Amino acid sequence: MRKITVMLFLLTFVMTHSLAFADADDNKWIAQCIKDNKKEGAKEEVVFLYCECMNSKMDSNETQSITQWEKSHPKEMKECEKKAGWK
Repeated sequence: MRKITVMLFLLTFVMTHSLAFADADDNKWIAQCIKDNKKEGAKEEVVFLYCECMNSKMDSNETQSITQWEKSHPKEMKECEKKAGWK
């Protein structure tokens, strides 16, 4: 019984830390996207929603920044512009 408890604890620990790294990585990409789009004339909350949307559409193994990725994914870019209210 003790082995099962230890294994469950370790599994929970690994899963929690994997999620924490994913969130930190997502936050880094979103922050860079916001910085890249700062001078585009949209409100801050619109840019944040746009960047968050684009980040969610990207594969978690993507190595390009959101700004690089959007250039080759115009459909996703338009969807996120609409969702964020970018005009």
